Amino acid sequence: MSSESIKDNKNVIIQTNLLAKSYQLGKNKVVIFEKLSLEIKRGEMIAIVGPSGAGKSTLLHLLGGLDRPTSGSVIMDGFDICKLSDVDLARVRNKDIGFVFQFHHLLPEFSAIENTMMPLLISGQSQKASRERAVSILTRVGLRERLQHRPGELSGGETARVALARALIQKPKLLLADEPTGNLDSRTGEEIHQLLKLMHSECSLTSVIVTHNERLAAICSRVLHLEDGRLRS
Repeated sequence: MSSESIKDNKNVIIQTNLLAKSYQLGKNKVVIFEKLSLEIKRGEMIAIVGPSGAGKSTLLHLLGGLDRPTSGSVIMDGFDICKLSDVDLARVRNKDIGFVFQFHHLLPEFSAIENTMMPLLISGQSQKASRERAVSILTRVGLRERLQHRPGELSGGETARVALARALIQKPKLLLADEPTGNLDSRTGEEIHQLLKLMHSECSLTSVIVTHNERLAAICSRVLHLEDGRLRS
């Protein structure tokens, strides 16, 4: 991995400096945010809230290296991930970051265990080791009896659990979740909230969660509001 190392504060896992993101739509420049600075300490469970269109998902994608900023930096563990090559950035995403999205993006032709194994197989792990780890994490999230079921055979809450298991199978240091319970009913959503909280603690994660759900935000250790291009506590 080739990137300039930044002075490391071991208590801080993510730091953004003057982060900006804008898009060009025809002759118009659309600014999502600019000069955005954020510091996330190791072990925090942070909720990012705000109105639709404020840039919450955009910010999450920048923190996870799914997109690159227009300007500014995203420092993870002392390295500016914005300066990494596409290949090195993909390795960081696979190994160090777990992602959970509202619509989960599970592969419909594969079973729960196969979907969960995928990140390990991509990184070169053996079938045997990948399967053993997948069974363990799926059991931990309550799906021991659903290993061979495909996404179309699972309930919304069960697919959310598979998505979480897949995000955690590489034992990442950082979990990024974008409206993880946005398409679930309130009872099922509450079950997933508590599971997120439990796995955050058990897996020694740092978690950043974009949500409109006040109940989910309430169980986080810090809530940040993104509005009009600014972050506030």
